[in-house]
Amino acid sequence: MKIFTMISDRQRTLRRRGGFTLIELLLVVALVVLLAGLGGNRYVVAYKRMLVEKAAKDIYLMAKYARVLAIEKRMDCKLVIDEVGKSYFLTSGYGESESVITDRYSKPQELSGEVAFEAVEVTSTVETDQDIWEGVKMVVFRSDGTADTAIVQLGDGKNHYSVYVMAATGKAKIMFGEAGDVPIDIVDLDAEE
Repeated sequence: MKIFTMISDRQRTLRRRGGFTLIELLLVVALVVLLAGLGGNRYVVAYKRMLVEKAAKDIYLMAKYARVLAIEKRMDCKLVIDEVGKSYFLTSGYGESESVITDRYSKPQELSGEVAFEAVEVTSTVETDQDIWEGVKMVVFRSDGTADTAIVQLGDGKNHYSVYVMAATGKAKIMFGEAGDVPIDIVDLDAEE
């Protein structure tokens, strides 16, 4: 003998819909984790590049400020780069009266994270005391607008930025890449622009 039961349309719909299986849920979770991992890695790479770029821009701006300060105050201004201590700052004055410049636009800075000075080359046209301390280089900005030629390469092993200071004009320039990859332009002061 057969027994018939009456099932409403609503009950049939509920039975067919059911829920997600455990395998379906695990696949969705695995996909979300995979996408998050890829996004997180890109974030870390971009963050490290940003740290190197920020340090290069800070040195670039400090060099520009040193040039302006030297011209305005009619006194040599030095950008001191301590490769060992991973720091840099501006000084003005001579000998005993030399002091670190700390104002609204300039204060001693340290490189953050894995960012380091990869190469620092300074060529001076006048006799200076470049080798006072081991690992410390000075870029002198003079009151007539000139400066020492300098190349400062910053990086973290993968990302590299280079800051150039031109001797004839004392102007700084920032470029992405290693110092050897980027040619230094020769400035012709007699050329018309």
